[in-house]
Amino acid sequence: MENRNPKSSVRGAAVAGLFYPRSPDTLAADVRAHLAAAARPDRPTAVVPKAIIVPHAGYVYSGPIAGYGYERLAPARKTIHRVVLFGPAHRARVRGLALPSARAFATPFGEVALDDDAVASALALRQVVRDDAPHANEHSLEVQLPFLQRLLQDFRIVPFAVGDATAAEVAEVMELLWGGAETLIVVSSDLSHYHRYADARAIDRATADAILALSPNLDHEQACGATPINGLIVAARRHRLRPELLDLRNSGDTAGDKSRVVGYASFAFGSHA
Repeated sequence: MENRNPKSSVRGAAVAGLFYPRSPDTLAADVRAHLAAAARPDRPTAVVPKAIIVPHAGYVYSGPIAGYGYERLAPARKTIHRVVLFGPAHRARVRGLALPSARAFATPFGEVALDDDAVASALALRQVVRDDAPHANEHSLEVQLPFLQRLLQDFRIVPFAVGDATAAEVAEVMELLWGGAETLIVVSSDLSHYHRYADARAIDRATADAILALSPNLDHEQACGATPINGLIVAARRHRLRPELLDLRNSGDTAGDKSRVVGYASFAFGSHA
């Protein structure tokens, strides 16, 4: 569905106070704590990843796992100027990949502008549409922004809500916007949903192994963001990127209830010698 409204609005912080704190001070403290917990001072200097996969639940559940993905970006604070985001559309159906008409996204930390040139380029692809409905209340993209705002100095975003699309269609969008060191690709996805703790651990371990093997055949029972993950895997194989598992846990590990858990993982995709 094409939204023909002028590109002048700001997409507000729809899930502030629900998925993460509304108070900027509290939010800053939470993000800082998640990044600090993931820091590894003894780790040799790592290559800044070209792409990461990070979860998108409430910060109390998935924030510690997301921290491991974002902590890897710290050395590129002044280098990354464009972040291309891919998250599943949970609340509205869309054929292909949807971009919003908004000129910026807001969080308690302020506004993040869209990259107008990149948006225009992507809209030339047949699978990319302008549609605000999938973005209106979508959390999968929004919850990534506070981490990026605290880490990066100056950046713009290209936020895709991914609906009914093939891995090849997603990979084509990634290829178009691949760029160089100035561009980061972020895929937002949780893993299995609402299994018992032991069952979830086995399911999510198998999913993580498939991602590490660069197998682009995940389904939505394994990961709600299976479509953009599969697209990233296709692109990663083409660019000879190697995935690294940074953290694999579930809500039973972070929030305590192990009766019905949701799985989370962080991965970094980079070039390695």
